[in-house]
Order: sequence, then C-alpha cells, then structure tokens
Amino acid sequence: MKTLAAQELATVRRIIEECKGRPGPLIELLHAIQAELGFIPPEAVPVVAEGLNLSRAEVHGVVTFYHFFRRARPGRSTVSLCQAEACQSMGAAALSEHARQRLGVGFHETTADGRYTLEPVYCLGNCACSPAAMIDGELYGRLTPERFDALLAEDATSS
Repeated sequence: MKTLAAQELATVRRIIEECKGRPGPLIELLHAIQAELGFIPPEAVPVVAEGLNLSRAEVHGVVTFYHFFRRARPGRSTVSLCQAEACQSMGAAALSEHARQRLGVGFHETTADGRYTLEPVYCLGNCACSPAAMIDGELYGRLTPERFDALLAEDATSS
C-alpha cells in the first residue's frame, strides 16, 4: 500500500490533533482533510483510524458512504451538475449525459488532462432556473448542452 507524502501526512496528523477532542469528530475531520488536500487519500484512512481509535472499516465506510467526499485528487475545475427533482424535470438527465460525453468522464471522475472533475449534486437551490450547474463555485441556470459547451469554452480561454 502506498503511503502519504510527508507534507500530506503532517497535514492529516495536525487535523486529527485539532479535531479528536470534539464529540463525534470523524465527519468534521474528514471535511477538514478534504478542504486542505482536495480529497481524502486512501492512505489517510489508517492514519485517521489510529488517531481516533476507530477501525479502518469505520473510517472507510464514512468516506465511501457520503458522496461529498472525494477519494481521488480533483481536477483544476469542478463541474457540479444538479440531479434533484426540479432539475430532472427540466432535462438534467440529458444535460448530464451530454456533459459526460463532452468531458469523456463519468460522475466522480477527472478528465485525463486533469482539468475537470465531474460531480453530481442533489440541489443547488436554483430550482426556478433548472437545470442548474456550478462550475468552480459559480452557479448557472437554464443550462442547455450548447450553453454548457460555451461555458467550458469560456473557461478554457480564461485559464
């Protein structure tokens, strides 16, 4: 099994020390790791388990249960497509299929060039402007496949 790079290991250990005295710290701790590293490296699971006196299975179970936690390094940009009911009723499934084809990846995957990670989300609070997406924290509504392509083209020229 791979081991964490020294800097990542130091980050994980620091976060464990900061969180372990709180009640039920696992989810908060995992969020903090992801906020700093961009994902939860699989190699961090045994370190977290040992630090919180949990089994590896308990930590792994939480990481894999919640869709929010990434288990691989994300791309430079994150494209989140809403999958909630309002967006579904307005064409989110077709938009999602178009995005998967356009980017050449499925949900929770990153393009080969490391540019985009495609993520499903289950409500962006933009129901009146369905279907909705968020690209690097910027909310977009009434998306069509053509507008999605235009946003990616715009992103490519601004990078």
